[in-house]
This record gives sequence, structure tokens and C-alpha cells, in this order.
Amino acid sequence: MTTIACFHAHHSNIRLIEQALASYSVELVHYVDPGLDRLKHDENFNSTIVREKVNQTLQWMSRCHADAILVTCTLFAAVLEQMQPLPIPVTGIDDSLLAMMRRQSKQYLLAFTNPATVEPTMARYREHLDPHGAEKDKPELESVLLPGLFDMVMRGDQDGYLAALEDALHRLVLERKDTCLVAAQLSMAPAAEQASLRAGVTIYTPLSSLGPSLERDIGITPRV
Repeated sequence: MTTIACFHAHHSNIRLIEQALASYSVELVHYVDPGLDRLKHDENFNSTIVREKVNQTLQWMSRCHADAILVTCTLFAAVLEQMQPLPIPVTGIDDSLLAMMRRQSKQYLLAFTNPATVEPTMARYREHLDPHGAEKDKPELESVLLPGLFDMVMRGDQDGYLAALEDALHRLVLERKDTCLVAAQLSMAPAAEQASLRAGVTIYTPLSSLGPSLERDIGITPRV
């Protein structure tokens, strides 16, 4: 059995990862730190603060008898390439989305609810995708922030957040049929699934191919 240490910014993501990997022979150990999300509106908040805190936490987690680390917050994942080397593999929650975009060069609209994640996540995506293929073959990326929703998560109104987000994604996927819509944050996945069913159109999420991606990257196996 593979032990995966999961680093979350909010406790609500624990259930999503447990459900997504329920069919695999894995032990999931969860670490939750909401501090950076609470600091993101501070005047002096910057990527250096994120990098130092994430690096400190990952170094600690890597010493706690895990086989691999899964970082489920897009804000945290955006600084993974700047981390000090770790003795175990580290996977960002959106690594599987990046792999899909490299394989399928299309026009993608990435939707966010957390304002702090938009800029660093888009920068990470462009850094990963720009070297792949000729200019005409590169995926086209666009972002949209769905305002006023993420504060509901931080206040604990998970049901209200998911209901409002489902409606927003449903409208967006019908308005922007020219693009492939991506719900870029893990917290958006349940609402994206429901909006996708309502509209009859695929909305990609970090969970869309997480299991198969972890099979390839760290060798997890299905339960027998």
C-alpha cells in the first residue's frame, strides 16, 4: 500500500481526495494549513511568503513516513518548481490537467474562485506549456475569476458555495462554447460535475484524471 501525504489549504478538500482515490490501495495522511489563504489580502503578501511556508511544510511532511506528497491547493502547487529537493515525489493537484493540455492543444478557459491563485497558477501553466510544440500547436489559455464565491468557503458555507458555483459554471459553459472550460481549483470539482451534467458539456477539473495520473507518476494500484 502506498502512503500519500496530502497538503491542503482547507479541510473540505480532504473528502474530495478520499472519494477520488477510494478505489486505490492507498493510505492518505492529511495536513491542513489555512494560514496562507487567510493572509492573502495582507498588503505585504507575496510569492516569497508562499514559497517559504510551502517549502517548510513539505520538508516536514517528507520526513513523516510517506511515499509521496500530493499538494491539493493550486496556490501551493504554483510554487512547487521553486522548492528545495525532497527525498520523495511531489505531485501538484493540477499536474494531470497540465498533462492533458499538452496532449490536447485546444483553447482552454480556466475558471477560478480564489483571487490569490489566478496569477501564480496561470504563470505555472504557461511556463509548462510554452516549451511544448510549435507556436500554432500550443494550447490557448484564458482565465476568468468568479468573484464573491471563495469567501463562502472560508466562512464555512460549503453548500452555498457549491450551489452558487454550479450556477456560475453552468452559465459560463453555455456562454463560452468556443472553449474547453476548466474548473481550476479542487474545491470547484463537485459543482463542476453537476454543471457539466446539466449542460451536457464536459467541464474539466483537477480530479478528471487524478487517479490514472498518480498510477503513472508514483505507482499507486487499484484495490483488489
